Amino acid sequence: MTAVQSRADSTITVRNPATGAVSGTVPIDDPATVAAKAAQLVSAQPEWEALGPLGRKRWLLAWQDWILDNADHITEVLISETGKSHGDASIEAVATADAIAYWASHAKEFLADRHPKAHSPLYRVKRFTTAYRPYPLVGVITPWNFPFAMPGLDVPPALAAGAAVLLKPSEVTPLSAVEFVRGWTEIGAPPVLGLTTGYGETGQALIEHADFLQFTGSTATGRKVAVACAQRLIPYGLELGGKDPAIVLADADLDRAANGIAWGGLFNSGQVCVSVERVYVEAPVYDQFVAKLAARVGEVQQGHDGDTGAMATEAQRDIVARHVDEARAAGARVVTGGSATGVGTYFAPTVIADVDSSMTCMTEETFGPTLPVIKVADENEAVRLANDSPYGLSATVWTADKRRGERLARRLEVGAVNVNDALVNVFCPGLPMGGWKESGVGYRAGGASGILKYSRQQAITSPRLPTQKSELLWYPSSKRRMAVALGAMRVFAARGRRRFGRRPSSG
Repeated sequence: MTAVQSRADSTITVRNPATGAVSGTVPIDDPATVAAKAAQLVSAQPEWEALGPLGRKRWLLAWQDWILDNADHITEVLISETGKSHGDASIEAVATADAIAYWASHAKEFLADRHPKAHSPLYRVKRFTTAYRPYPLVGVITPWNFPFAMPGLDVPPALAAGAAVLLKPSEVTPLSAVEFVRGWTEIGAPPVLGLTTGYGETGQALIEHADFLQFTGSTATGRKVAVACAQRLIPYGLELGGKDPAIVLADADLDRAANGIAWGGLFNSGQVCVSVERVYVEAPVYDQFVAKLAARVGEVQQGHDGDTGAMATEAQRDIVARHVDEARAAGARVVTGGSATGVGTYFAPTVIADVDSSMTCMTEETFGPTLPVIKVADENEAVRLANDSPYGLSATVWTADKRRGERLARRLEVGAVNVNDALVNVFCPGLPMGGWKESGVGYRAGGASGILKYSRQQAITSPRLPTQKSELLWYPSSKRRMAVALGAMRVFAARGRRRFGRRPSSG
């Protein structure tokens, strides 16, 4: 049963993919409605910006309190529209609260004026300032896999920067976003966070009115978003598809590697942009590792009170089934799992051994609970195969030698690498999160850069000394004044004899 059931009466009916039960409805906003919401947010934004980082901090922390106080309800809403397990769903509200605290507490520091030093003595008579002003309206389009936590990654830093935000969630899972924005409204915060729901036309309308657009979703849709933003000449950030590799070296703690890769590949039923989707294991430990991984994956329980839940859509479940079936038909060995369970959109956690690099389970984004494993001769082959992908979101390396792991990390063509761990960088806002190659453009988080991306830089110069009526290069021009100005510039810019207008000797 798909999460999106109908468009009847200009509404989206949302169903629980695990049970088929109706979870709720949301309206489909047409372009005129989106335009009206955008205009309201923009009109409220100047007062929000004028509060300054500390004034905004008060509202952000009140919002954080509301989210924590309502975490149980938020979790149930998440489960109702995604089919997640209770454990997977319960992380989202707490992780969002943590992110809000980070941006609220660091905004003053991150947004403070910078005062660059003059690059030449000639300019030391000036005071230089770089100031940061928010984009008036930030548009945020989020996917269906983390319908509360994904807005939690992108919306708080934009609000902390002083921007207004219009959020457009996936039509598959819009109910959690309703709660996300409801919390902001219920605390009485200034009306600078809005919600618009609908399909592609609604998202296109949002792009038409945003001053900055942050999109998370598929690479195919991301290309269209980039074109639409380019036509309007507005900046954007894209986090797109992934096919994250894990490299298991022969010296690794195989029990930890099996446990970590199982969690990194199956968390949220594998529906994570940074899920482990390819595993490369050095030959001496290949059989032993596959056995340990299969045993760990075979213990994973599915269901509301289990480790993982259902797939968010029937279409996604069918992609997983196709990848497994095609691998099996091409000679791979399904060690555990390998099929849909027949209940809702559940697909059994799966390990596939003896995989070939040409199989679709290795070349296409699966976004499901599968772990295909390939035997490699050594770390060089592992790195070569790991890099042989159009995607470059993140990766993991498993080894007893941390320095070796970090050295290997720098050879991988991805935006993040976790050594002897999985997914951890996602929970650390001080680190940048972004993809290389077809996995995205730009970064989210990353300390100061995570909030400055929602800001426009403004250069300000002002005199340090009492001003004169004219400057050397001002009109009316004079050969003498020009000679003095150019001579001074040469002295401080050139090297050796060239500083004085002389050519160096040719000998």
